[in-house]
Amino acid sequence: MELIRALKKLKAVPFTHAVLLALLKDYRNPEDKIKQMVKKGEIIRLRRGLYVVDEIYSNAKPSVELVANLLYGPSYISMDYALSYYGLIPERVYEVTSMTTKQVRSFATPLGRYTYIKTSACLYGIGLDTRQSSDGIYYMMASKEKALCDKLLFTKKLAIRSQKAMHVYLEEDLRIELSDLCNFNLEIIEACMACDHKVKLLELLHKVIQKEQENKC
Repeated sequence: MELIRALKKLKAVPFTHAVLLALLKDYRNPEDKIKQMVKKGEIIRLRRGLYVVDEIYSNAKPSVELVANLLYGPSYISMDYALSYYGLIPERVYEVTSMTTKQVRSFATPLGRYTYIKTSACLYGIGLDTRQSSDGIYYMMASKEKALCDKLLFTKKLAIRSQKAMHVYLEEDLRIELSDLCNFNLEIIEACMACDHKVKLLELLHKVIQKEQENKC
C-alpha cells in the first residue's frame, strides 16, 4: 500500500529510474518488480530510465506535453502540435514535434510518437512560453509566432518566393485564417530573422502579417 501511495503522489509527472529504485528500496529484487509493474501497466516506460504512472493510480492522464519536454532535452514543443494547440490550424495533431539544440531524434512511446528537430542556439531561445495544463502541469511550448516560424524554417523543400505564395501556403496549405494573425507579435518574427537563417522566407511572412494587420485588423 505504501508503494501505491507513493505512486499516486507522483501523479502525471514523469520520473527517472533512480526515483523508482528509491521507492522500491525495501524490495529484494527491485529490477524484477519494475518489470512486473510495467507488464501490469501500473507504470509506463517512456524510454530507458524514464517512466510515468498510469492513470489508474495518478487519476490523471499523463501530460504528453510535459513528457515531450522531459523525454529529450533541452527542448520545447513547436510546429504543427503547437499550431493546433493555439487553434491556428484545424487538424488535430497526434505526433508531438519539438525543437532542440541536440541531434534529431524520434521516440515511439505508449503515449504516442515524439519527434525532435535540431535548431540553432540563436533561434532556440526566442518566443518561448511556459504553459499550464488544467491539472497544474507546466511545460515549455513555442509561442504561436515562433511555432509558425519553426514550421516555415524546418519544413523541407518549401519553395515560397513571393507574398502571394506565402498567402497561398498559409491559407491553403496550413489552412490558417489570416484574421488569426491580427494579434501576432511581429517582434518575435524579427528576432528570428536576426538569426540569419532563411531570412527571405521570414521576411515574406513578416510582410504578409504586417499588411494584414494594417489593412484588416
